[in-house]
Amino acid sequence: MHREILLPRADGALHSYAPVGDPIDIAPVAPPRSRVAYAAAHVVCDPLADNDPTIDADLDWEATLSYRRYLWSLGLSVAEAMDTAQRGMGLGWETSRELIRHSIAEARAEGAKIACGAGTDHQDPTEVATLSEIKRGYEEQCAFVEGEGGV
Repeated sequence: MHREILLPRADGALHSYAPVGDPIDIAPVAPPRSRVAYAAAHVVCDPLADNDPTIDADLDWEATLSYRRYLWSLGLSVAEAMDTAQRGMGLGWETSRELIRHSIAEARAEGAKIACGAGTDHQDPTEVATLSEIKRGYEEQCAFVEGEGGV
């Protein structure tokens, strides 16, 4: 028997949906010993937020972090804020910083592994950057990640 879930309509009203088919039962296992497998976890946008998620995503933090806990329970590590579907296409640097901060704290609480992305998306895209400015951009984001206790 499938549980019904509530999905938003375009007008913001919720409607009930019952998934069909048989779910796959996945039992959590111990992390692999010979390799580290990273999952590129996506974020969960708040479907009822009044914004355009391709420009300024309003995240559902509990659902986003819950998904990371689920991935860790399967023995996977998380590759955070690296995916171009996140960075530059809905998540600006401010939201990415918050995502990195929350996810590192959650990984620490779970005793799980996480690696965080760094880029230059905080720099002005309308200006031509020198190699030194690009390098400095990466260094700034790496310093933030490391300052939060991440890699």
